[in-house]
Amino acid sequence: MKTPDDIAQRLKDMAAADLRKRDELVAAGTLFDGYHPEMEALHISHAKELDAIIDAVGWPHQGIAGAEGAAAAWLIAQHAISLPDFQRRVLQLLKDNVNDVEPAQVAMLEDRIRKFEGKPQLYGTQFDWDDNGQLSAGAIEDAANVDQRRAAVGLNSLSERTEEMRNRAASEGDKPPADMTKRRRDMDAWAKKAGWR
Repeated sequence: MKTPDDIAQRLKDMAAADLRKRDELVAAGTLFDGYHPEMEALHISHAKELDAIIDAVGWPHQGIAGAEGAAAAWLIAQHAISLPDFQRRVLQLLKDNVNDVEPAQVAMLEDRIRKFEGKPQLYGTQFDWDDNGQLSAGAIEDAANVDQRRAAVGLNSLSERTEEMRNRAASEGDKPPADMTKRRRDMDAWAKKAGWR
């Protein structure tokens, strides 16, 4: 079995490769045209490797992989959207290791899973285009108290995050789809194909 240092380095290498691929696709102007096949293949490959690490040592939290390695492991899991069972497994592991993980990571993965399952989010961390052509968090359970929940896990307010996400989209050239009905239909079909619904 690899040492904790080896595991941490491999996790960091995978996360860096993920972010490089994202930057490459943003620069090419192709990242936002659905789930890019190159991005999906990388996410699946990394998730399988992380799954093997989990089988060997459990969730690679800070005590095992250090802060950077643990953050990298979370990023890999958060991006493994084609693998519902894997993301659900990781969410349970994060909850089981609550004293060794960042609360915001639990919140973001829980929201991502809920969004793909077609349920309202709890923290409003997952954004998509709305009918007005604006990035928004969409449906949130008990929306009146979302900022309290966000603050409890170390996140800024929903309005602050919304502004950040819209600014990022503008800087990267991400624009609302020309046909929202088609986008929603395609996303629903993908969610069913992936096994989310």
